Amino acid sequence: MSLQAYKTAATRAENPREMEYRLFGQVTRALMHAATVDRTEIATRIDALDWNRRLWTALATDCSSEGNSMDKALRAQIISISLFVGRHSSAIMRGEEDFEPLIDINRMIMQGLAGPSPAEAA
Repeated sequence: MSLQAYKTAATRAENPREMEYRLFGQVTRALMHAATVDRTEIATRIDALDWNRRLWTALATDCSSEGNSMDKALRAQIISISLFVGRHSSAIMRGEEDFEPLIDINRMIMQGLAGPSPAEAA
């Protein structure tokens, strides 16, 4: 089986929550890598920040949609986080902030997407 066929099959087997978790994992890994490179590696840093910002912008856009059935308070919180991500990303590029808050936010979202631990479920 080719790699592309495997990716297609894996994507079809995932539910939306699993796909979101996987996407957050990929973006978060990119942020973690960007946090370790020298500040002169602008392209690596910008690519990771841009990918993360695009992810959060897509979530905010979805949350602002009339057809979104999520709780309004949760939608407002996601939009607020998206705005923070945009501001903080700009501050990182100006050398005023670091990547850790963005990485922490994404990790918290991933924990929520993963659901309760076996101990919590019991």
